[in-house]
This record gives sequence, C-alpha cells and structure tokens, in this order.
Amino acid sequence: MALNAVVFPILPGKTADWRSFVGELSGARHAEWVESRKRAGVHERAFLQSTPMGELVILTLDGDDPARSFGQMMSAKDAFTTWFQERVKAIHGVDLATPMASPSELVLDSAKVAVLA
Repeated sequence: MALNAVVFPILPGKTADWRSFVGELSGARHAEWVESRKRAGVHERAFLQSTPMGELVILTLDGDDPARSFGQMMSAKDAFTTWFQERVKAIHGVDLATPMASPSELVLDSAKVAVLA
C-alpha cells in the first residue's frame, strides 16, 4: 500500500460551503463517493487544518498507486464526478478536470532510512 497527500486551500469565506460539501459526502452522496473511490482502488481521508494563512484541506489517498487513482477519479465522466469537481472548483478554486502532476512528493518517512534524494 502506498500513501499520497495533497493540500487544497479553502477560498476565503467558503468554509461553511466546504462543511456543507463534506456533509453531502458523508450523508446523501456517501454511497456515490465510496463507490467512486472503490472503483479507483483508493481510500480517501480529508482533514481540515486552520493556519494563519487560512484554512486548508489535507487529503490523503491510500492504495496501490494513489497518483494513478487520483487521475482515474478525476477523469471519470459520471454525474457524481462532475458534481464533485464543480464543488471543489467553487470551494477551493482548483479545476480537478485539468490533469495535474502527482499530488505530492514524499520527502520524509520515519519508517525509511532515506526518501529524499
């Protein structure tokens, strides 16, 4: 299993919208969200982090190939993915429909001798 993480800032004044979005993902749209992640072979978690620069969402993806899974999830054309991408763009200002590089680079791991070369 591999782990990947990505951070998305919440646009100013959008925290209540983000909480509503999360409420939908854990409520009315929970089954669609879980099925989307199962199809991609990944387990997703989100953390809310308040900082002096504003609020951030830390997203983790666990799976055999989280970067591939992320790309697979965001290139899907189903109604749930379209809705999800529209909400993310409105709340975070990020267009997930546009391919992005690997969500993050692992640079330090207490279980390994060297990660960053």
